[in-house]
Amino acid sequence: MARFLNAEHHQFQEVFHRYVQNKIVPNMPKWEEERGVPRTAWKDMGAQGYLCPCAPAEFGGGDADFAYAYIINHELGRTGYTLGFGLHSDIIVPYISHYGTPEQKERWLPGCVSGDIITAIAMTEPGTGSDLQAIATTAVKDEHGYVINGSKTFISNGICNDLVIVVCRTDPHASGVKALSLIVVEDGTAGFVKARKLDKMGLHSQDTAELFFQDCRVPASNLLGEENQAFKYLMARLQEERLIVSIEAQAIGERILEVALDYARLRTAFGKPIGSFQHNQFKLAEMATEVALGRTFIDDLVQDHIDGKDIITKVSMAKWWVAEMVNRIAYHAVQLHGGYGYMEEYEIARLYRDVRMRTIAAGTTEIMKQTIAKRIGL
Repeated sequence: MARFLNAEHHQFQEVFHRYVQNKIVPNMPKWEEERGVPRTAWKDMGAQGYLCPCAPAEFGGGDADFAYAYIINHELGRTGYTLGFGLHSDIIVPYISHYGTPEQKERWLPGCVSGDIITAIAMTEPGTGSDLQAIATTAVKDEHGYVINGSKTFISNGICNDLVIVVCRTDPHASGVKALSLIVVEDGTAGFVKARKLDKMGLHSQDTAELFFQDCRVPASNLLGEENQAFKYLMARLQEERLIVSIEAQAIGERILEVALDYARLRTAFGKPIGSFQHNQFKLAEMATEVALGRTFIDDLVQDHIDGKDIITKVSMAKWWVAEMVNRIAYHAVQLHGGYGYMEEYEIARLYRDVRMRTIAAGTTEIMKQTIAKRIGL
C-alpha cells in the first residue's frame, strides 16, 4: 500500500483495474497481431477520462495529481503489454501543457484528452541515438513560418499520431544543443511523411516508425515554447518521463513474477510441482526479493516526485536498475518454463522479448549510469 495513495486513489484504482481487465486485456492479442491499437480504443480511454488525467480541467483534463498517472501506468504495465497511452498522456502531452501558448492549448489539449488527437515526439535520428547534440533535422524560418527538412527514427506512436513534436535545429549553422527547438507538425501537413512502420523484435501493439520531413512547411505559431530552448525543456521533462518508464517496467516485473509463480505451482515434474524443488524455490525467492526492492524504490520516488523534490539522480538509478532487473527475472522465468518458455502460446515468451527494450528506451542503461556519475561529482 503506497503511502501516497489515499482512499479516493484506491477507489479509482479498483474501477480502472476492472476497465483494463474487461476492455483492454481481451483485445490485446488481436492488437499484437494487428501491430497497433485501434483509434476506437483511444477514444474509449478518453471518454472514460483515462487519458491525460493531469491535464488542466479547462481543456477537459482531470487536473489530477500524479498518483492518478501512477495508477494508470501501473495497471496497464501489470497486463504485461506495452501500449502508447502512457507515452501520450504523461510524457508528450505535458510538453503542450507546460510550454504551449493559450492558443496552442485550446487548439490541441481537448483532442489529446478525448483521444481524438494522438501524439508522438520525434527526437532520435538514424545517426544520433542518444546524442542530441548531433541532431541534423533543420527548421529554417522565413516570413511564412518554418520549413523542416530531416528524418527521425524509432518514433513510438509514429504511424497512429495526429500530432508530432519534432526536435529541430532552428539555426542550421549552430552546433550542439543551443540551437534546438520544439516544433509541432500535424498529420496531413505537406512534406510530412510517415515512411515505414518498423518491424520490431517485440512491443508489437505499439507502432514505431520512421518519419521524413521534406520541405515540410508549418506556421510560426507551431513553435512550442521559445526558439532554441528545446534542450532545456527536454531536460526538465526527463525526470517525469523516466519515472513513468520505471513505473511501467516495475509493473511488468510484477507480472513476470506472477506468471513464474503460477507455473511453478501447477507444472509437475518427477511427480511433484516444480516449485517444490529447492533450486527453483531459491531462484523464485531471489526474483521475489528483487521485485520487492524495485517496488519499494519506485514508491519512494513517486512520493518524492509528488512532493516536488529533485529526483534526477535517483530516477536515473531506478530507470537502469529496474529495467535490468526485469530482464533478469524474465530470463529466469523462461528458464523455469523450460521448452514451453520458448513457445509463443505462453505469455512468458512475449514478456521476455518485450522487456528487452526497457533497458534502451527513454535513455539506455549506459546513459543512465553516465548521468548518475555526473550527478555524484565524477
